[in-house]
Amino acid sequence: MRVLTFLHSFEPGGVERIALRLVRRWRDTGIDAPLFLGRTDGAMAEDVGADLDYLTPPRRWPGITHWETIWMVLTLPRVVRAVRPDLLFCAGNTYAFVAVMLKLVLGRNCPPIVAKISNNLDRADASPLYRLFYRFWLRIQGLAIDHFVGMEKPMRAEIMQGVRVSPARVAIIPDPALSEAQILALREPVPAPIPAPPPPGARRFVTIARLAPQKNLALMLRGFARGSSPGDTLTLFGDGPERPALEALASSLGIAGRVDFRGYVPNPAALLSQYDMLLLSSHYEGVPAVILEGLAANIGIIATNCSRSMATLLQQGALGTLVPVGDEAAFAAAIATARPHSQDARRTLHQARRFTIEHGADHYIRVMRGVLRTRRAPAPMLAEPVTPTR
Repeated sequence: MRVLTFLHSFEPGGVERIALRLVRRWRDTGIDAPLFLGRTDGAMAEDVGADLDYLTPPRRWPGITHWETIWMVLTLPRVVRAVRPDLLFCAGNTYAFVAVMLKLVLGRNCPPIVAKISNNLDRADASPLYRLFYRFWLRIQGLAIDHFVGMEKPMRAEIMQGVRVSPARVAIIPDPALSEAQILALREPVPAPIPAPPPPGARRFVTIARLAPQKNLALMLRGFARGSSPGDTLTLFGDGPERPALEALASSLGIAGRVDFRGYVPNPAALLSQYDMLLLSSHYEGVPAVILEGLAANIGIIATNCSRSMATLLQQGALGTLVPVGDEAAFAAAIATARPHSQDARRTLHQARRFTIEHGADHYIRVMRGVLRTRRAPAPMLAEPVTPTR
């Protein structure tokens, strides 16, 4: 079975990181798993994408980063015709437009598409008009895409209601954001705290996020300013377009000396054991990989209830504190009352182990084989030779 995964680039992102991990795992287990990249730049090229062969257009047009989805729609059909995959993997909601356009462009020659739903479909954060058009867009996806994958049990009903598909076209695969080796490593304390051991009673808060509007990091900063004690610190791992505005906000709130913007680092999860509490303030998510990493590291968690899966993920509050989306006062109160080292290590370990690449990658392949069995096989065609690029 040949499974083609398509991504915009190696730019950091949770969807892309997990897709690259899946490609690597599939190849290690004998699956023919070509990877297409619209462009080849991005920090993950030397991180999770290191040493992965990929296909990419021979030339790039100027300004591609500003319209990379259209670029992929223009370039990917030719690759699909050449590679002749048995199946296409759409790694997240970001790529749904590309998947639908592939169906329109290739018609009956388009291989079946399995799409992972990586974000909340309710979008309660958006305006009524936006939600109206978004519901219509979800219906179009249901007509074009063959099979959908949710990342936690509550997503089955969410997908069926939002995309209007039958249960037979939905699979639930716990998001493979971790590995057994990574979980064991995250359980080990890092010997040298950064930057130094905190004063007695001070708490070290941390977040890992792209600094983008979806993550609502302004609320996190305001909540930290209201709810933290003078010795508490907040470290942000990640970069993005909102960084200058967030740094200015930290200064205006008088907390700049206690907030450390670290930017992108290759493996921030490995540093989680240096901190006491993980924060997540997003408007919407699917199953956030950073929460899974926090469970694996067995640190405290405060998160907005930003998807239908969050309550299940945190076992109705037993494994973390959930606050309403956008509620600054509740977020501040959760920070004020946060107690480090209060997690149940056995329960967090059991929950984290549900989301390993060892289980998830194989589950994806079983689902994909099932999709192929239920679809009438096309006439056999020889693939054109395609040379992977590095």
